[in-house]
Amino acid sequence: MEDPKAKLQAALKEAMVNKDNERRDVIRMVMSAIKQVEVDSKKTLGAEDVVAILQKEAKTRRESIDEQQKAGRADLAEQEIHELRILESFMPEQLSREAILALAQDAVAQTGAASVKDMGKVMGVLMPKVKGKADGNLVNQVVRELLN
Repeated sequence: MEDPKAKLQAALKEAMVNKDNERRDVIRMVMSAIKQVEVDSKKTLGAEDVVAILQKEAKTRRESIDEQQKAGRADLAEQEIHELRILESFMPEQLSREAILALAQDAVAQTGAASVKDMGKVMGVLMPKVKGKADGNLVNQVVRELLN
């Protein structure tokens, strides 16, 4: 996996040169979150850890977008959408719903799951395969649909 930290650093320099303040600020925020985790854990993060932080930040944006839209604040929601797009540009290619469905069907077959009660078994098999490549909520939704 390509190191997202190097990609972030290069993008930060580019944003500064191009005077793209919004992109610069989002990248700085992510780099700050990465640095905070490194300081707290007293270790240098690998590519998978950095991707996990990017996913966490993207999830925060998605939740914020929903809240802003429910509150009727389209201006703030638009800002969050723009930040989310910037974050997604640094994340690995995400799996399509069809690809997740195929992997989920395979996991259901492996575990012999028959109902929603067996969802934990299926998710236990499936999540390591899609880690960093798919949104957990989407995976959860696909598995629920399969088991119902």
